[in-house]
Amino acid sequence: MASRRKSRERALQVLYVCDMRKQEADEAIEAYYYTLHAEDDDFTRLARDRFMEELVRGARSQCEMLDDRIGKASEHWRLDRMPSVDRNILRLAAFELFEGKLPYAVIIDEALELARRYSGNESVAFVNGVLDAVKANSEKPLLANAKG
Repeated sequence: MASRRKSRERALQVLYVCDMRKQEADEAIEAYYYTLHAEDDDFTRLARDRFMEELVRGARSQCEMLDDRIGKASEHWRLDRMPSVDRNILRLAAFELFEGKLPYAVIIDEALELARRYSGNESVAFVNGVLDAVKANSEKPLLANAKG
């Protein structure tokens, strides 16, 4: 079983592929597994990362709503002008915020770690600011607010 941090990294990678190739979540998830195990004769016995799959499917199914919230929170930045990595870190974290299963602080910390690892120093501050604004501008009360 993968750690949740590793699952988030994988989810970011798959969301990036979805974004760049305009693929559906399930197609990108299967391509991810296939790429990892192309030499494996029995593709069906792979260990699946269920948390990664849940994050990808959830973020993709809610993409329109997430993009709307992120767009409103990032005032002077259009989503299509954001680097794809940053855009997908924001989608992933916003999905977790609206899902409400984890404290806000944990979700933000995980998003900032992804930005540090896969983007740049400027992106860390940008992601932090946008996610703070997403939380502050939320019309729907976030369950994570009560926990964090």
